[in-house]
Amino acid sequence: MGRFLAIAIVLVAAALLIDSYLSKQEPKQAAAPEAQQDAPAPAADGSEAKDAEAKADNSKTEVSDPSDSTQKPPAAEKAPPVTVEKVPLGQGNLLMGIPGGADLTVEAIDAWLADPKNRAVVKPELPLGLAAGAAEIKGTKENPLTRAKIELGRQLFFDTRLSVDDTVSCASCHDPDNGYAKDTQFGVGVEGQTGDKNSPVAYNRILSGPQFWDGRAESLEAQAVGPIENPIEMGNTHEACVETIKGIDGYVKQFDAIFDDGVTIDNVGRAIASFERAIVTQPAPWDYYEQLDRFEKAYADDIEYLDELKEEDPKLYDDYMALKKASEEHPISESAIRGGKLFFSDQAGCTACHVGANFSDEKYHNLGVGMEVDEPAHGRFAVSGKEEDRGAFKTPTVRNVSLTAPYMHDGSQKTLMEVVEWYAKGGHSNQYLSEKVKKLELSDQDKQDLVAFMAEGLLSEFPPVESGKLPQ
Repeated sequence: MGRFLAIAIVLVAAALLIDSYLSKQEPKQAAAPEAQQDAPAPAADGSEAKDAEAKADNSKTEVSDPSDSTQKPPAAEKAPPVTVEKVPLGQGNLLMGIPGGADLTVEAIDAWLADPKNRAVVKPELPLGLAAGAAEIKGTKENPLTRAKIELGRQLFFDTRLSVDDTVSCASCHDPDNGYAKDTQFGVGVEGQTGDKNSPVAYNRILSGPQFWDGRAESLEAQAVGPIENPIEMGNTHEACVETIKGIDGYVKQFDAIFDDGVTIDNVGRAIASFERAIVTQPAPWDYYEQLDRFEKAYADDIEYLDELKEEDPKLYDDYMALKKASEEHPISESAIRGGKLFFSDQAGCTACHVGANFSDEKYHNLGVGMEVDEPAHGRFAVSGKEEDRGAFKTPTVRNVSLTAPYMHDGSQKTLMEVVEWYAKGGHSNQYLSEKVKKLELSDQDKQDLVAFMAEGLLSEFPPVESGKLPQ
């Protein structure tokens, strides 16, 4: 009996071992035909074979025993970092057109587009002053900037062929020689027609959202194409404008290279908006003065004895000397400094609306301008439908404001002193007057200082721009 039991145990153990062996072999045999079916045809350079091997290696990793606590999980592969070039706005030759001769040839366009650098997305860097508002940059996520797109927008901005009769371009009302505005009370369109609004400025738009005095264009892209079909501005239709552009080989090449869908009115808007976002004011004397003033207040004790500072903390000393030099190279008068301090004070209250890096809250206010007539302009009310928005218009920037006269939405005030006097008297009383507009206690000197601050302290250069060199 014992011998029979021992033989039985041996036979059962052998059967278990055979079954275990067969179960391990079956998946391999079953997988073989499937792998053979999915295997790609070998390439001449062996690249597909290498891909297959890599996949096989990955599959081995994926089926590793999860119960093995000693086995480390595979490290996730990191995608190589995408290097986006930073491009400083307000300087350099970014707006100076495609390199080459005076005429823009198809060959020059082809060479320009062939350089990958020109079609790569760039990250804009704002200059001193505006840089404080970098977090408020608008539109570049939806419409990334590239050199090629900015250049295409430059061409379209200065091209009168976008108008119905080849007489008016964007630059007609936003002229670089007039601070990207117009020195007339109202903009002048085809056949000399005028509207009832002063031309808003076209610079520092990279920090601005909705456009026009009433904010009816939700973006710079929408604003860029609006005047094309306005009967008293460019007098064209979007369809006719697109057909005109399609008839110019140099334009077609650029649109096809930059946009997947080529020439469309939306892409016209995207290109012009990209150009306008690249038009920014360079640092003004106040910007240099302000950063020096902040430094001197923060390190008052350190800079009291410069010789000791130079020896004990040469880096801090060098930083201070650099700030002093920059401010001296961009001088500001005592009157403008007084005006700047008054501008930011509660006494003048200017920063109730003119706030931030671009000196604009991007909001809409009724200042009483034009409210004395029987039927005043609706302003923001035309867009929002809110009663409190009647007669309210968007706060403009005061950077380079001395270049953009006349002032207010209706161009009714010819000088900066008139503007200061208007605020000093508390505007024009009406039921919708902004609560921010109050009568100010300002002396004649105060008023002169405020004008000096705006006209001198906030005056700076625009980036160089080429207004010609258009595709023929």
